[in-house]
Amino acid sequence: MASSDFIYTFPSIRGIQAGRAYFVSMCPLYLIPKIFIFNEEELRPELRAQRQLNKGRLPELVRYLTDNLENYVFSALTASIDGEVIFEPLGNQGEGNKVGRLQIPMSARFIINDGQHRRAAIERALKERPELGDETIAVVFFLDKGLERCQQMFADLNRYAIRPSRSLGLLYDHRDEFAALARDLVYRSPVFRDLVELEKTSLSPRSRRLFTLSSIYSATSELLVNSGLENFGDLTEAAIEYWDEVAKNLKEWSLVQQGKISAGEVRQDFINTHGVVLQALGRAGSALLADYPNSWKPKLKLLKELDWRRSNLQLWEGRAMIGGRVSKAQHNILLTSNAIKMHLGLHLSPEEQRVEDAYNRETDD
Repeated sequence: MASSDFIYTFPSIRGIQAGRAYFVSMCPLYLIPKIFIFNEEELRPELRAQRQLNKGRLPELVRYLTDNLENYVFSALTASIDGEVIFEPLGNQGEGNKVGRLQIPMSARFIINDGQHRRAAIERALKERPELGDETIAVVFFLDKGLERCQQMFADLNRYAIRPSRSLGLLYDHRDEFAALARDLVYRSPVFRDLVELEKTSLSPRSRRLFTLSSIYSATSELLVNSGLENFGDLTEAAIEYWDEVAKNLKEWSLVQQGKISAGEVRQDFINTHGVVLQALGRAGSALLADYPNSWKPKLKLLKELDWRRSNLQLWEGRAMIGGRVSKAQHNILLTSNAIKMHLGLHLSPEEQRVEDAYNRETDD
């Protein structure tokens, strides 16, 4: 390192992977935007060492950081250094040889291998909450001269990364009120007790569960989003009451509860346990409770008259199913909800009517 170079100095721990030294440091957040500068967005993918920044992800990340100043968690950034570095250990033997100061010339090039969205979110969050600047984030530094290893590191770091299922995320989410409500509903409601898969977002043919936590969450969110209720207890009781009444009018749910038919058979032959129908029932229920706040329960008896079999293509094909396969697309949720609402004698909103008219034109052609 030339004597004229200005340097960054980081307290660090030195480790070894694949015979190469790497360093773990704590970096103040205010330094992150200054050290890690994006200058590769305009390059072709084969000339970059990382993916393009997805700016659509940033507002949510920034909001998470600024809204949870006392309990946010950001995992470590991983970066490569293209430059001559010096590690000065505190001692010459044992553990003292692994702890020391990492000196990096300011002329060195830093490339983020993992964490570019966290880095960008930190930069934006600092503009809103400058006090975050003195907090720290862990940074893992690898030494790398040239682009080839950076690209391989990016591929390796992301090769085996698996995003947790939505159901598992909701099971562990203690910030989202509707996630807490869905969990409470599953534990307290006799309709869902022992029939909800809490970890997976899809069910295998042999699963003994009828529903997933993610589908209960989405359906109940649709049901209560415009309820006007604010108290958590009131929201939960309203959800329990509604789904209990729905279950009374869907015999397949009751037969599974009673052990007279397997959950797999119901899911195979009927659509009324699938996420698209649950969410449609939640959406229709929201309108039902709004239009008939004191007399909505008798209306749900009409659900008994609907033929929920997959083979009922005349009703469900193009709505809950596409080509005979259940579809969870928002368009299909809306069309399925329309069918339920019209069967219950509920009016369609202008948006729902436009979708319904378009569907009818397509089916008439």
